[in-house]
Amino acid sequence: MSANSRLTIAAHALAWIGLYQRQGHEVATSEQIAASANTNPVVIRRMLGELRRAGLVESRRGAGAGWSLARELGSITLLDVYEAVEPGPLFAMHRTTPDQGCVVGHGIQPAMRGIYQDIEETLRHELARVTLENVLRDVLAAPRQPL
Repeated sequence: MSANSRLTIAAHALAWIGLYQRQGHEVATSEQIAASANTNPVVIRRMLGELRRAGLVESRRGAGAGWSLARELGSITLLDVYEAVEPGPLFAMHRTTPDQGCVVGHGIQPAMRGIYQDIEETLRHELARVTLENVLRDVLAAPRQPL
């Protein structure tokens, strides 16, 4: 099972746009952001579309096309980003109902539901405590490794 990187890529894109705007640029292109994240611009455009629907970024078309933040980095939490790019639950139940005649099959979903609910509540609380301003600060403070 592979880990999901959508939250990380979205935070990367937002922090990059925020820094780019602080350097005096009005908009960033998906190609620029994709180069920083080392991914395809189509991946970035799709994700930015989700972030736009959540009110975190704005897009400009035509001459000078690109993306800009809709809010300041300090007012965007990782929970805002998470909810924009991960709309479903963190954990899922079985795709089909387990055997209800089996003691484990009968009780597994109620048991796991409560555990998952507690985990998701903790995750949301922790994500709500961190803004993209905090993320960018930590990014800029991280020691650079020689290439």
